[in-house]
Amino acid sequence: MTIEVALLISGVSVAFGIYQGIINMKRNNRKDDRNEATQLTTVIVKLENISNGISEIKTEINGMKSDQKDDHDHIIRLDESLKSAWKRINEIGGKTGGSNE
Repeated sequence: MTIEVALLISGVSVAFGIYQGIINMKRNNRKDDRNEATQLTTVIVKLENISNGISEIKTEINGMKSDQKDDHDHIIRLDESLKSAWKRINEIGGKTGGSNE
């Protein structure tokens, strides 16, 4: 009879141990899933921030290109105006220089 009680207690202990092991595995899996989801969300947010930063940089670069083109066009107009002014100065200088000689 004592052997049967001992076997019964051993069987219950083994069953309880298996039950506890399964419950712990499920709990650990849920924790791991939550941690992975949190980490994945963090990575996604960081990638979105990087994407937004790149978009802002592209916008700024396009603005700088536009400003550079405007400056280039302005320099061309100034150069043409300067050539015209030098031409008039030379004409005036030629009139005054020619009448004095």
